[in-house]
Amino acid sequence: MKKGQIIYILAILSIISCIVMPVTAADDNQMQDQATTFYNRGVRILSQNDYANAIILFDQALASNTTMIKKTDALLYTYQGKAFALIQLGKLDDAIQTVDQGLAIYPKDTMLWNNKGYALFKQANYAGAVASYDKALSFDKNYTTALINKGDALYQMGRFQEAIDAYNKALENNPDNSAATAGLALAQKAAATPTQTTIIVLVVVLIVALGGVIWYVKFRKPVDQKKPEKSKSKK
Repeated sequence: MKKGQIIYILAILSIISCIVMPVTAADDNQMQDQATTFYNRGVRILSQNDYANAIILFDQALASNTTMIKKTDALLYTYQGKAFALIQLGKLDDAIQTVDQGLAIYPKDTMLWNNKGYALFKQANYAGAVASYDKALSFDKNYTTALINKGDALYQMGRFQEAIDAYNKALENNPDNSAATAGLALAQKAAATPTQTTIIVLVVVLIVALGGVIWYVKFRKPVDQKKPEKSKSKK
């Protein structure tokens, strides 16, 4: 299963939300501030997969007066969009730093926690990833993307039964989710393999032991018993 597909789907949803331009709900006659202008440009560039320039625009928005974009949640979308772009460029440490900056303002945002988990997952920090996904799920227990990503991380840690539980929970929320279905199949196969191997090993050991007993009983030679020596009488 391709792990990148999940974060990509998540990003598309985020982009769609951003493109709605929540800041435009303000009076059309009101002149937009610089942060709003940079934010809107960043969203447009991000939708074109121009991650490097999107990051520049988001940074310009964050360096401006963010009062207006904070009122409309565009500030939250700025952190989400910048973190996503950094992940796509493989700048995982910077992505985590950006997420943490966003979480300092929006500590209960599930998407930020999920993206932090994904960045940690890409760094092979699976335990940290699971902790981040759990944080997201603490605010939304039915967050399907976080459940799937958590299953992926648990799978990499060899915690197959827990991964199965996470995938099943995701499928309860979204029965047709192909990523959850594929992940569940892999986890179930991996969970069954150690059991089958253990059974085979036990059977082999039993056969060897039984063969040893049969050989011992059938082919062993009896130990020669020495006849007691007659005591010589003294003349």
